[in-house]
Amino acid sequence: MSSVPVTTWSLEQTSPSDLLPAAAPEGDAVRIVRAEVPSPEFSRFLYASVGGDIRWTDRLGWTHARWAEYLGRPGVETWVAYERGTPAGYVELEATGEGVVEIAYFGLLPAFRGRRIGGHLLSFGTARAWDLADRWPDLAPVKRVWLHTCSKDGPYALDNYLRRGFTLFDTKVELEADLPTPGPWPGAFLGD
Repeated sequence: MSSVPVTTWSLEQTSPSDLLPAAAPEGDAVRIVRAEVPSPEFSRFLYASVGGDIRWTDRLGWTHARWAEYLGRPGVETWVAYERGTPAGYVELEATGEGVVEIAYFGLLPAFRGRRIGGHLLSFGTARAWDLADRWPDLAPVKRVWLHTCSKDGPYALDNYLRRGFTLFDTKVELEADLPTPGPWPGAFLGD
């Protein structure tokens, strides 16, 4: 099996004032709603649908029980962007202890990319990371929000994070197996 170099960038914000919000899409067609009831089926759908064409594979083998356990942890939240009632993308937050929140996953389904939803969703999700402890009183106040992205993600991912006020704190290059993408299924819309 062949290998490919993959660059991973880790970024952070250390104050809510670091956030540089993107403009919201015009009109009221896009809404962002918290999925308050943990649903392994829905979360797996979002994960596979957003990451299928960019090689998100680490959770594909998770059992229903593992998804349920993860989603039921205090400080794990899923915020979903809907365009006219259809799921367009999501941001998943995970409190990792001591006032730190990771934006564990973020992205759009392929048909919704390039429509000015991503910057808005990232801005909204980052703001929800900063106020996460307000919804989970047993958690410490948030003092750091971080994430990582890699060269397998979309071509505009890193730039979107930088434009939202995240700063780079680590870069790594590692060889990874060159695996085929797990999806989308043949004939699915891939954008332009």
